[in-house]
Amino acid sequence: MQADYLSAATAMEEALPDVLMRIVSELHDVAYLIERIEPQLAAVHGDTAEHATERMMVMQGIDLAVQKTRGLAEFIDTITASIPENWVVDVTTALNLVKLADMQKALSNGMRHGHSQPIGKAAGDFEAF
Repeated sequence: MQADYLSAATAMEEALPDVLMRIVSELHDVAYLIERIEPQLAAVHGDTAEHATERMMVMQGIDLAVQKTRGLAEFIDTITASIPENWVVDVTTALNLVKLADMQKALSNGMRHGHSQPIGKAAGDFEAF
């Protein structure tokens, strides 16, 4: 039993820079997805004065979320450049904590290209907390 666990754990060891770059890509995806909802949220309320202040605060909050997400991505990207390729981490436990199947797949699959989320597809299944 313990041998099975150890072999599974070593199979999930990956170079730390590769793992961090996949996280960077996921953060950029999150920022992009947040930006995509901005126009819809801006159109939700009419131009009435009673909702203008609230709408402005929501839009500023969305912009801040995008800026912070991109800032975190750039920070991780920058520090990743100085991490040696031979630094290896076991991502088994961390991947087991990720509940979104698409994100778990994107984070566990070596190098990937493009967005992890099917941006052009219609809405589908989701996970409610």
